[in-house]
Amino acid sequence: MADPDTARNTGGILRLLAHLPLVAAILFGSLTLAAAGMLNIDKATGLAIKGYDPVAYFADGKAIEGDPAITAEHDGALYRFASAAHRDTFAADPEKYAPQFGGFCAYGIAKGVKAGVEPDKFTIVDGRLYLNYNASVQETWRGDIPGYLAKARENWQQLSAD
Repeated sequence: MADPDTARNTGGILRLLAHLPLVAAILFGSLTLAAAGMLNIDKATGLAIKGYDPVAYFADGKAIEGDPAITAEHDGALYRFASAAHRDTFAADPEKYAPQFGGFCAYGIAKGVKAGVEPDKFTIVDGRLYLNYNASVQETWRGDIPGYLAKARENWQQLSAD
């Protein structure tokens, strides 16, 4: 006959083990950004930057759509790339190439709002990629990048927690 205390302890351990993958994901960060709403991604697919290649902004100086067959995941977002070389460059240093403020409009963040972006409305400042909502917003943003960046950095901590 099984000892009731042993059976109860075993059941508790099994319940704990069942939650271990979720706990590990949270502790080690694979869910933190995407699950917390800190990334501007397609909710159904997890696709970042509407499928545009983040490395192309730096390497080619323009927005280029990525190939659906060439992808990498970072912080719970799926990125597409125009080439395997771009994917490998991204994988070596994703923080350098991933858009700032989770891929939300940098001007919007400065104004306290998480807004979507048009992938071809971008600016690289001090080696970082910033995206904007549209051409009009980009023009305003470019009128005072240092001021808007300072305000966006102040706002991001609160907005990324929402």
